[in-house]
Amino acid sequence: MAGQDGIIKLKGTLGGITFYKSRDGYLAREKGGVDRKRIANDPAFKRTRENGQEFGTAGKYGKFLRNAIRPIVQSASDKRVVSRMLKALMQIIKTDNINERGLRNPVDGDLEMLNGFEFNSMGVLTSSLFTPFTATLDRNLGEGEIEIPEMVPSQMIAAPTGTTHFKFVAAAAEVDFIQGNSNAFYSSSQEIPWNNDSIPLTTLINNVTPNSILPLIQVLGIQFYQQINNAFYPLNNGMFNALAIVNIIKP
Repeated sequence: MAGQDGIIKLKGTLGGITFYKSRDGYLAREKGGVDRKRIANDPAFKRTRENGQEFGTAGKYGKFLRNAIRPIVQSASDKRVVSRMLKALMQIIKTDNINERGLRNPVDGDLEMLNGFEFNSMGVLTSSLFTPFTATLDRNLGEGEIEIPEMVPSQMIAAPTGTTHFKFVAAAAEVDFIQGNSNAFYSSSQEIPWNNDSIPLTTLINNVTPNSILPLIQVLGIQFYQQINNAFYPLNNGMFNALAIVNIIKP
């Protein structure tokens, strides 16, 4: 690696040398690595091709899952959610004992390992909600429900500084990991004051298609707000909102 000197700065490849811009300035390096055609055809790189194919499968599955519940993922996810989910799905792919290497996928593996996945490391559900809840999802009836028992918000919810209100959000989705054509169903509570007053049992209902043949995903989250002049504003643009997978049912 070497720096580029002179008035004219180059980008691209010339004579086996790659010119590029980085945060350290304009640099140049000798083009290296194994030729793509060799990787695609040489038997010695069969394992590399298999790993690459499964990496692509994990990436596709993660994208389809996030897209299935995109409206609430957008307001409760960190900048590394894609890579964190990719890592989790790659671990799940290794549990697929049905398909050959390169053709393994998360659904034929232990997809339930994704249960508990947190979409936002800045706002973790298990560190925000301290009261037990129940999440049920019946494939045959298509009935999905999350129940959060009566509680005192200031005692059972860890809210970031500046919070005046919060609300629970939930979703259940039928995720088509092959075509990406998923169905999602959403629900939420009203904005609830974050104070010392007890609130009753909260029930969030997210029914799905009865007898769906697709994997089912159920998520629960908390969104934090600050009330100003009778309007509710997402606290810190939703930086500390929590969202996690709380139920997974394979076909």
